[in-house]
Amino acid sequence: MLKPLLAAAVIAVSLGACASEPWSGRGDRQATRTYQALALADIQRAAIADPLRPADEIARDPLRHPDRMLAFAGVAPGWKIADIRPGAGYFTRLFARTVGETGKVYAFVPNRTAERENGRADALVAAYPNVMRVNGDLNTLAFPEPLDAVFMSQEYHDFHIPAFNTDVALMNRAVFAALKPGGVFIVIDHAGRAGTGHSEVQTLHRIEGAALRAEVEAAGFVFDGESTAVANPADDRTTNVFDEAIRGRTDQFVYRFRKPG
Repeated sequence: MLKPLLAAAVIAVSLGACASEPWSGRGDRQATRTYQALALADIQRAAIADPLRPADEIARDPLRHPDRMLAFAGVAPGWKIADIRPGAGYFTRLFARTVGETGKVYAFVPNRTAERENGRADALVAAYPNVMRVNGDLNTLAFPEPLDAVFMSQEYHDFHIPAFNTDVALMNRAVFAALKPGGVFIVIDHAGRAGTGHSEVQTLHRIEGAALRAEVEAAGFVFDGESTAVANPADDRTTNVFDEAIRGRTDQFVYRFRKPG
């Protein structure tokens, strides 16, 4: 069973305005929003301090900035989130603790990579009762309920590689359909040089941010902001992301897209 992240009263405050809030009846909406934001930040910090997080993942925090990622995505208790190709579960663990017992995290493993990746997803399911593994085709990905967020970290470029046999336009429309109105699609990826589009997804494992943005917007999404938390201007974006000279320190963009409604 998940351990509580905060006292029940604090979590209740973070979920929305109610008569029990200290600001209730004072007509101070800004103060209420500030109080809720502080409570949510405490929940997200508690997720980062989760004792189940492996030491090797914690060691990556200074480069991956999980505090800024959770804040940018707006992840909150009760959310339903899909983590696409979660790998070892760096973000899945953070999401599981943040959404809490009333939330759900769907660890989506594509059929193509299921044989080698299902085991890691199942380990996450065993550790966190609110995590569920889902397998499917990226062109038609679907979930048991409407989602608050779909998260894709350093994976989008791969789906342009022919071996994945994915129609990225169909995938983006499937993500759009899976979200609730107002839901968000968060994409983190290795930045490619201007004008390269997705021509270097296999050679360098990079994609041009502007090209990715155009593809996602074509599915009906509205661009809703970006974070520079994992940007690195020192990366000239000409090196394969797995090269030890740049691995873990690539220039990355973080985009948030929103489904209208």
